[in-house]
Amino acid sequence: MSAEILTLFYAVGLGYLFGSIPFGLILTRAAGLGDIRQIGSGNIGATNVLRTGNKKIAALTLILDALKAVVPILLARHFWGEDAARIAAVGAFFGHCFPVWLGFKGGKGVAVMIGSLLALAWPVGLIFCAVWLLLAYVRKISSLAALTAAATAPIFAYLFVDAGLAIVVLILALLLFFQHRENIARLIKGTEPRIGGSKKPA
Repeated sequence: MSAEILTLFYAVGLGYLFGSIPFGLILTRAAGLGDIRQIGSGNIGATNVLRTGNKKIAALTLILDALKAVVPILLARHFWGEDAARIAAVGAFFGHCFPVWLGFKGGKGVAVMIGSLLALAWPVGLIFCAVWLLLAYVRKISSLAALTAAATAPIFAYLFVDAGLAIVVLILALLLFFQHRENIARLIKGTEPRIGGSKKPA
């Protein structure tokens, strides 16, 4: 096995290990809020943590979930180069969505995608955030905002950087869509809850 291939394995492993840290579960337990997997949708991400009513813990979960993508990407870039950084982003996303420690049942990946994009190409990350916030404000549906931002991100990655990054971002977007498959079904049926409205799983 060539040294280049080996470094990519290191990068994806590093990303997975960081991404699989279940900050939502750790923080809610530390704050005495119970097991987040038994609350709302059972998701360990910031959106479900918000259902505990603790906005500070939810915000901290969002930040730490983003950082668990940023850190391995920056480390991989420093030690092994840009290709490794991009592979680390994919590893972090898989780690967050399918953590081995929790029976491969993790979060949906929005915060990790934000962190990945900001670390890989910050203009693309900022555009993702802008699209997400704009749609969330206008349509009042969190999942629709995230899905729209993810769908457009590969286009901006191609326009601002290159086709290689666009492919990586497309992989992340497809994974995010897969994790939101139940939300997509509710969007099609018109039953997806709005922000500040119904508290059904999102």
